[in-house]
Amino acid sequence: MSTPDPVSHVVVCGPASWNHLISLDRLPEPVPHMQFAESAWHTVGGTSAGKAAHLVALGVPTVLHAPLGTDEDGGRIAALLTGAGVDLRAVGSERTERHVNLMARDGRVSLYVATPSAPSADDVSSATASALAADVAVLDLSELGLAVLRDLERSPRRPSIWTDLHDYDGTAAFHEPFLGAAEVVLMNADATDDAWALLASCVARGPRLAVCTLGAQGAIALEADGTRHEVAAVPAEVVDTNGAGDAFMAGLLAATLRGQSIPSALSAAAAQARVAIEGEHLHPALRAEG
Repeated sequence: MSTPDPVSHVVVCGPASWNHLISLDRLPEPVPHMQFAESAWHTVGGTSAGKAAHLVALGVPTVLHAPLGTDEDGGRIAALLTGAGVDLRAVGSERTERHVNLMARDGRVSLYVATPSAPSADDVSSATASALAADVAVLDLSELGLAVLRDLERSPRRPSIWTDLHDYDGTAAFHEPFLGAAEVVLMNADATDDAWALLASCVARGPRLAVCTLGAQGAIALEADGTRHEVAAVPAEVVDTNGAGDAFMAGLLAATLRGQSIPSALSAAAAQARVAIEGEHLHPALRAEG
């Protein structure tokens, strides 16, 4: 039986990047040496690009505002995102964000080779107008996301705000405005030894739901009324964990928009994370030809 299309639509504001991923048997030691890669490839990166691609694949009408330069990398990203069905609204930047990710079984190192310039006032206004017309605005940690958030705070009407706090430790200052404005927040457990306490500190500051992903251990969630939820990870053949959290959030949001309960939405999120984990790209639709 087919799933009905949602009546809601989503705007995502934040990063898109061009990534060079290099798989190693171990992360390099901090001494001069030579090391051979197991594999390497180029692909679209960026937390907002990943969420948008997964939302579109799940049938959610999605607009993405992301900084892109007029360089070759920006052109590649734009072609792949629009080819995947994302309604892309490029935010002008002097350069396109670019990363080199070193990945191994003992961890990952992300090298930021190029970062975008600050968004113009016109681009921020355009993104804010899109967010105000949406049912949900996903505002990712970035200059653009923060600027749109500040504009929305001055509006008498705002959409439901969802935010991915990534490796939030409970105190990072840059995260605080997002946490205070969001209805739903997602994070991972990389910077905490007590995920339940971290979630409690989050919902105490405003969100109705806080979710923490735990990698192979699945995820936990806490509602503002104290209700706890847990979901197991879906077994997967792990190829690349980049973008798993973005896929998880997209699955959670798409299921929520369709009226599913929190436990059902968490199960849908875990299933969607598998889509990212089992491939070399944030989503299979972003696979570059050649």
